[in-house]
Amino acid sequence: MIDRRDFMKRSALGIAGASLFPMACASGEESAMAATAPLFQISLAQWSLHKALNAKELTNLEFPIRARDAFGIHAVEYVNSFMKEESKDPRYVVELKNICDNEGITSVLIMCDGEGRLGDPDDAARLIAVENHYRWVDIAKELGCHSIRVNASSEGDWNTQRDLAADGLSKLTEFGAQAEINVIVENHGGISSNGKWLSEVMRTVNNPRCGTLPDFGNFNMGEEMGVYDMYTGVEELMPFAKGVSAKSHNFDEAGNERDKDYMRLLRIVLNAGYRGHIGVEFEGSEVSEAEGIMLTKTLLERCRETLAPEYV
Repeated sequence: MIDRRDFMKRSALGIAGASLFPMACASGEESAMAATAPLFQISLAQWSLHKALNAKELTNLEFPIRARDAFGIHAVEYVNSFMKEESKDPRYVVELKNICDNEGITSVLIMCDGEGRLGDPDDAARLIAVENHYRWVDIAKELGCHSIRVNASSEGDWNTQRDLAADGLSKLTEFGAQAEINVIVENHGGISSNGKWLSEVMRTVNNPRCGTLPDFGNFNMGEEMGVYDMYTGVEELMPFAKGVSAKSHNFDEAGNERDKDYMRLLRIVLNAGYRGHIGVEFEGSEVSEAEGIMLTKTLLERCRETLAPEYV
């Protein structure tokens, strides 16, 4: 794991060398493999099982195997609250990594909450929030994740919140870059659920390691600001996306999400050139967590199969 003092020394010296995203020429065989690969992979967001986890019916160490054995999903997205204390012991992180390595499961990202406001108006509090996320960068690196998901919480007017959030994100992204870990922001309530605002934050940070995690369902900005259009929001956030969260709640008899046009949303995602993992994140209450996960996964698979000929 990266020592903070080592990070500060390296930051002072500056970052030199090759681009973070080097281009490579694919061989004919690699091109053929790419042509037959699915449009996107499916991962499971741990929050889909938050009821089971909170009820102690499932542990964080058991989660990756449950994702594979119960749902046929081989990639997982963690939530830091389910390992906040345990992960302070490095042996716990190693154990989780060994489970995933031995069972053929990919760790995609860690969703981080409760570590302070990265856009806090108080300079000291904002810096503390940045530093609180350092250990999650280290843990993400150890597990083989590509990103940590953070929040862009702040206060003030539009421009003030944009600049404060961008400041905290920039500092954290500089640290994450040393470990080749992305810092990505979800539309997650308040002004962060405004796609235009969050896009401005990304352009202000202007770092290829800082991106977004567009969530299909988190566009409620609160009582005063109302609900942002999900299709507009996803389209605005996709140019910066390093992950996508397929939020779901309720389904009709045909297996479609009642309030979200998944085919339309996935076209927006694919038209942006995204081909990474899309995370199943079920939050409904009409069916069980297990049923909701399977309904969401099946819907994603059906949309993927239907859309495949359009993106050959």
